[in-house]
Amino acid sequence: MNVLIKSLAVIAASALFAGGAFAAEEGATPHYPVKKPNNYSWSFSGPFGHYDKAQLQRGFQVYREVCSGCHSLTLVSFRNLADAGGPGFPADIVKALAAEYEVEADPDENGDVNPRPAIPSDRFPAPFANQEAAMASNNGAYPPDFSLLAKARAPERGFPWFVFDIFTQYQESGPDYIVSLLTGYPADADTGENTYTNPYYLGGPALAMAPPISDDQVEYADGSPQTVDQYAKDVSAFMMWAAEPHLEARKSMGFSVMLFLIVFAGLLYFTKKKIWSDVDH
Repeated sequence: MNVLIKSLAVIAASALFAGGAFAAEEGATPHYPVKKPNNYSWSFSGPFGHYDKAQLQRGFQVYREVCSGCHSLTLVSFRNLADAGGPGFPADIVKALAAEYEVEADPDENGDVNPRPAIPSDRFPAPFANQEAAMASNNGAYPPDFSLLAKARAPERGFPWFVFDIFTQYQESGPDYIVSLLTGYPADADTGENTYTNPYYLGGPALAMAPPISDDQVEYADGSPQTVDQYAKDVSAFMMWAAEPHLEARKSMGFSVMLFLIVFAGLLYFTKKKIWSDVDH
């Protein structure tokens, strides 16, 4: 029986090897992304990381002026922009900002639904009425919602990197990927078929999104560089906050828990020494 099992294993391995060799010879589909995302420095990295409020505010500006025409942010409320662990906009600015948007009001006595100015408790309205309208305006491609994208777009790092990530607390794979994608369009990205090549794209050889940002497209009031690289980092940081708004509180609690466990382990050790010190071994 053991000989039979070993023989079957050898045959299966040989078949897999032969199939892989044949696929390589026939031009197998390459693994995407072609290039691995670059690693960037983030204020929220590491066990003691925190969000840079100025960067989040700039990132929101980039989203609002560039990205919001296609991408929704439906899981974020206007009032979240005033959170202490987030962009930290003043409450009056958030209220005025919300009033610039329109949302559907509750049905009136006739059952009609009319638009009304948004209030801070409302969530950001989607730029399109439905998914079909969004696809019709974007050459058949559906622009993903930005709310959780920084956590959802995280390329696999493979062994042994995911082991190191446990100890380094690396969780910036999503923002690293987004920045690499936004800044990675080659000069000849246009394929002529309403798609654009990008070696950092996870989904295949080309994507429907044209290069979305360019230098000097958004005017920063704080004097930060108005470059594609800076825009990409700022909006990626904002997307990371949208996906994980309680990151600072989580890390603070995690540090407290680890400190408690260390002290508790020490108390257990000395208690054990005390109890068993008079017992013959």
